[in-house]
Amino acid sequence: MRAGQTHAAQSLDGSVISGFRMDAYRLDRLAVAAPAPGRSTRLIRSPWLRRGTLFGFWTVLGLFFASQAYLYQAGVGHPIRWSVALGYAMSRWYAWGVLAPLLFHLARRFPLESGRWRTALLLHGSAALLIAPLQVLVEGGLRIALFAVLGAGYGAAELRSQLQTYLIGRSFDNLLTCGWILAVYYLIDTYRKYRERELATSQLEARLARAELMSLRMQLHPHFLFNTLHSIAALMHKDIPSAERMLSRLGDLLRVSLENAGRESVSLKEELEFLQGYLEIEQTRFRDRLAVELDIDPLALDARVPNLILQPLVENAIRHGIAPRAAAGRVRIRARLRGGLLQLQVLDNGPGVGADIERLFSSGVGLSNTRARLQQLYGPRHRFELRNASGGGLQVTLAFPIETPISPALESATEA
Repeated sequence: MRAGQTHAAQSLDGSVISGFRMDAYRLDRLAVAAPAPGRSTRLIRSPWLRRGTLFGFWTVLGLFFASQAYLYQAGVGHPIRWSVALGYAMSRWYAWGVLAPLLFHLARRFPLESGRWRTALLLHGSAALLIAPLQVLVEGGLRIALFAVLGAGYGAAELRSQLQTYLIGRSFDNLLTCGWILAVYYLIDTYRKYRERELATSQLEARLARAELMSLRMQLHPHFLFNTLHSIAALMHKDIPSAERMLSRLGDLLRVSLENAGRESVSLKEELEFLQGYLEIEQTRFRDRLAVELDIDPLALDARVPNLILQPLVENAIRHGIAPRAAAGRVRIRARLRGGLLQLQVLDNGPGVGADIERLFSSGVGLSNTRARLQQLYGPRHRFELRNASGGGLQVTLAFPIETPISPALESATEA
């Protein structure tokens, strides 16, 4: 046994059971993490950042085509000034930067979707026929301004001389440009809708999982309460003072249970404190016939465990291993950290179980509920085993990942 590890039949507040004692350990409690709220599915959430990104996009296009024109003219022996190439290209693509939001708004208002795609297609085509020549006019105005800034000598006279040719020739090109702008918009919109569906599906799955876990945990409360009241009723006509103590302790347990009702996980120390109250009730009932041993690694006390994970297992050990026999019995509870997993064991020295282990799951709520909760919480990452112990009795073993180490000591222990 490691130094600092304690074998005991004990309460965690330092009280004594069957002559064994264990000091209480300090717990820095963690708040249970609330589920993350749904996030926006926009690729860029800030409006100003979106505008800046679009401005950068049109600027990059303008610089690309300006460089292409400049290098092409130099290659064919008719070089032009960089300012001229830049003025032509930037005015063209900045004009599209001004008009593209109109296409985006139209696509949002009248999307191409089943049931209305003919109307939307007609509106898209009509808008393109209007925007194509309008782009030429906007480009001309921007070109005058840019050439004035760049000192390239382009003015209204040059614009008028080219306007007729541009309106006819460039309008056809602009129709194609309208088409690819809308195509890019729909590609981005399709991806955005896919992300929305994916996010909605994952949120729905998370809500369903939480509802199922809550339902499973709620099954334990009436099951635990009924069995405990049954034990108290058995003493009411035999030992009234003991029955009163059991009722008082049951009240304390119900208070703690209500306080933790909304918590899916608690620290192992909190789980053992609740379990200690339950064991005090059972020891009042069985007296010397029930001895309890706790074999707890102190470093494991801060690990998170599912709420009410141990009580059904201990109740099963008492019900099947202790209650049917007149002789004294023993229940041992172990906790270890092994390779990033928390391993919990509940052992009794009763008659054990035959070959049909599944009968135990079908005969009561506790074990089947525990198996279902572990599967829901951890899936294939957990282990839940029932087998006959080598020294007699039943051994139940749970192992699952330690999701949130509280202290560096705990984190280093899980890596060992």
